[in-house]
Amino acid sequence: MTVTVIPEATVQTTGGTTRATLRRNFWRGVWRVLRRKPSRMAGVVIVLLFAVMGLIGPLLYPDHLPRDDNALYSPPSLQHPFGTDFEGTDVLALVVTGARYVLLTGLATAVITVALGTAIGLFAGFRRGRWDTALMRLTDMNLAIPGLPLLLVLSAVWKFESPIEMGLVLGLLGWGGVARAVRSQTLSLRERGFIEAARGLGLPTTHIIGRELLPSMAPYIAMNMLIAVTGAVYAQVGLFFLGVLPFEANNWGVMLNLAVFNGGALTTPAALPYLLAPLLAILLLTLGIVLIVDAMDEIFNPRLREE
Repeated sequence: MTVTVIPEATVQTTGGTTRATLRRNFWRGVWRVLRRKPSRMAGVVIVLLFAVMGLIGPLLYPDHLPRDDNALYSPPSLQHPFGTDFEGTDVLALVVTGARYVLLTGLATAVITVALGTAIGLFAGFRRGRWDTALMRLTDMNLAIPGLPLLLVLSAVWKFESPIEMGLVLGLLGWGGVARAVRSQTLSLRERGFIEAARGLGLPTTHIIGRELLPSMAPYIAMNMLIAVTGAVYAQVGLFFLGVLPFEANNWGVMLNLAVFNGGALTTPAALPYLLAPLLAILLLTLGIVLIVDAMDEIFNPRLREE
């Protein structure tokens, strides 16, 4: 009987090739899923446009936008597609330069919310026992924290000039719901046969959670991350609109506040473009994210993707 010995380098090369092939097949499947419905492609285009706006847009304008005292609330035109505000500043320029703060805050909030919520929910649901009890009590405390009063207190000493600061606070306040939902999913999955087999083989907890449980919940986690972005956009814009936070940064919430309370947009028809421009931006961003969320389950489910 002849025994063939396969060199270790060959095994490693084969494993790397297999992983590369799986990645290529996955992204091809993603492309097919997105192309299947034009609305999904529209969502991707919208989100990419806002991403480019946030990254490159502010570089196209000076730090201090020019004002024209002779063009207060001028109507939309080729020079000013959305008109000007009560100071004669181009409204489109305000929307573009204000996008970076809003988008970075939303992204930072989503990453912190999903990372914390997923890690705590997975570990608590898998280990159960004392760990589960302790982590769920911590989650209950997080859910019980009144966000608005806390932000009122923080705004007295914290200017929130950086979107990362705002995202950090919103993320630390918002991970409780994700942790609860991920824990319930974990409690259901941990009783499945493939998890029992992994435990029977003596695989470490980190391997089971990272390689077995986490991929099974990838669509749910991805959808929560996208939804967290929209929630963070609404939260920060609402806080700036209400005047809870100081106006140290230009963003869409500040525009809405100034349009309503300073610019008389609710009583002056000429000021409507200044009010509607940030609202339209928020609506389009939310629409793009919702259209992408529609494809998430199909992207991460191979059976649905092939069907």
